[in-house]
Amino acid sequence: MKRAALFDLDGVIVDSEGLYTIFWNSIEQIYPTGIPDFAHAIKGTTIGKILSNYPSDQIRDDILDRLHRYEREEMAYTVYPGVLDFVRGLRDCGISTAIVTSSDDVKMGYLFKQLPQLRYMFDIVITGTMVSRSKPDPEGYLLAASRLGCDPADCWVFEDSLQGLEAGRRAGARVVALATTNPHSRIAPLADIVLDSWIGMTPDRLPGF
Repeated sequence: MKRAALFDLDGVIVDSEGLYTIFWNSIEQIYPTGIPDFAHAIKGTTIGKILSNYPSDQIRDDILDRLHRYEREEMAYTVYPGVLDFVRGLRDCGISTAIVTSSDDVKMGYLFKQLPQLRYMFDIVITGTMVSRSKPDPEGYLLAASRLGCDPADCWVFEDSLQGLEAGRRAGARVVALATTNPHSRIAPLADIVLDSWIGMTPDRLPGF
């Protein structure tokens, strides 16, 4: 039986969701959508789905330009303490690893420029550019499992957003929630286990290991 660990990126591997909240709150001031708590409501979704909330190509292009400039010039991609040790532990156990993110390829280029070692710690990377349906649709996780040659039931999905947790569940995987973006109490019903941090986490603690 081949097993795999499928990781969301922002809020799971890198501590960046707070920075995105700042960015999208600023965009909401410039181009208000009227969606309550917009910056939080869109977490876990692709940029294409986010931009569908705006009425014109001109606005969408301006927002995308602002986003990529922010990701390139202002964001520091800080890895959560303990996560890379955990990934190494998985690989030592023969478990395949993947990043499954809603981020586009442009952002991933900026990320790997800051953290080049990260690219080589994962067998594959699935980006939002590679799927047609955003989380909570399970497409990204199903694609990752397929490319790794795994049954989704033999995978663990690591997520922080409500949309991502639903995507993992709908994929048929075991779901591990990180209490980095949402309160522990809110995500606990959506996951098999909740982690408050990666510190001390080892593969043998995974549900069904």
